[in-house]
Amino acid sequence: MVWAILIPYVITCLVLIFLVLLHSGRGGGLSDMFGGGMGAAAAGSTVVEKNLDRLTVIAGVIFTFLSVALALTIDK
Repeated sequence: MVWAILIPYVITCLVLIFLVLLHSGRGGGLSDMFGGGMGAAAAGSTVVEKNLDRLTVIAGVIFTFLSVALALTIDK
């Protein structure tokens, strides 16, 4: 049962790390490499940024549920 939760947990961790690194911060970020850097004035206002925010929140929620499920499974 632990492996059934652990494998999606690790995949979700890697996806969440990747999505957070894609966000543009004050100094740019990895999203600049993929054409996401449009300057500080337009940061967060594009459709791509909004979709990236949504995907990050979804991955964070999945990560939270899997963390709780893994903790409850290992505790037994």
